[in-house]
Amino acid sequence: MTTLSARRLALLVAANTALAPLAIDAYLPAMPSLAASIGASVPHTELSLSVFLLGFALGQLICGPLSDRFGRKPVLMLGLGVFFIASLALTQVGSLATLWGWRFVQALGGGACVVNSAAIVRDRFSGREAAKVMSTMVMILMMAPLVAPAIGSALLHLADWWLIFLFLAVYAAFVLWLLGRYLPETHGRDPQAPSARQILGNYVSVLRHREAMGYIGAVSMSFAGMFAFITGSPYLYMEHYGLSTTLYPFVFGANILIMASSSRLNIRLLKTRTPQQNLLLGLGVQLTAGLLLVAMVATGLDSIFTIAPLMVVFVGMQGLISPNAMSSMLDHFPRMSATATALQGCLQFTCGAVSGALVGAFELASAWPTVLTMLGATLLGNVAVRVLAGRALKNRVGPDEATS
Repeated sequence: MTTLSARRLALLVAANTALAPLAIDAYLPAMPSLAASIGASVPHTELSLSVFLLGFALGQLICGPLSDRFGRKPVLMLGLGVFFIASLALTQVGSLATLWGWRFVQALGGGACVVNSAAIVRDRFSGREAAKVMSTMVMILMMAPLVAPAIGSALLHLADWWLIFLFLAVYAAFVLWLLGRYLPETHGRDPQAPSARQILGNYVSVLRHREAMGYIGAVSMSFAGMFAFITGSPYLYMEHYGLSTTLYPFVFGANILIMASSSRLNIRLLKTRTPQQNLLLGLGVQLTAGLLLVAMVATGLDSIFTIAPLMVVFVGMQGLISPNAMSSMLDHFPRMSATATALQGCLQFTCGAVSGALVGAFELASAWPTVLTMLGATLLGNVAVRVLAGRALKNRVGPDEATS
């Protein structure tokens, strides 16, 4: 595959994967309006986000093995179709129960889309090449959370909350057409399809793979730290540190820009470094930022001018951590990459949901819940990869990457 084809593949996969951040972030500005429309409280309406994360994790667990069995494209098309139908249904919800129900169904379809993205890349590439393509994909993908709230706010002013879900349905239909026309099948139907028992066995085999679980732990806990920031940042920035609502989107957007920049940096570094080296670099910088965040709060030196830059560095390291951890993990499962990705995605979003709940559970009027959860997450990620994958990491520190 040529470089142009690799970039085209990254664009197609990123367009598909962007469904998830768009579905999560685009309707956030409409929470009060949506809550009033369905006769529910805003906190209960916000629980639809947790319901989405749960469905998203489950959708990946279910659709990963189906993708390995029936091929990437059929499962991907089915997931996009489910997402499209649920998005249309969400434009008509009139109660909290129907909102939760259709958000769950929408997330199941979104999980089928995302679990196939990494698997499609792994079908065509491995090692450094897979990490490069995933970095391009992540760099493009990071723009979705940056623009999603702005899109949601604009649509809310044009009409009401229902227009946001209609936008998601139209976007899903466009991606369905785009991938149906331009994306080739990268993993056809497997004539030796695994049974339900074998599928469970495949999940167990991933869980028992020491090195792979180190990479999964790294990316999952890094994501948990990022989600702790996402959950805590509105209160932390606007109420605790007094940032205006006008400036908040710009300060928040800096995280996405640095993430995209670190993804681009990762591509350049992969010319001379292994994915494992870049992974350790990203984790090390993130841990340092986490320690400095706690130190700032402990010493009373915390302010928007000291905390926000450290938050940007912490979250921005996703561009170095995520693609390298994913490609390193998938190198061990060439015949069941979607199954491995499904388990990784399930654990990642579960960790994100738990970290977000931890930030909100204490209800303390301080920065401590957010910064301690972030530090704890990155500390666990660093420990996981060094303890579980330590021996393999030592064998891959040279310029010539060892093959799995």
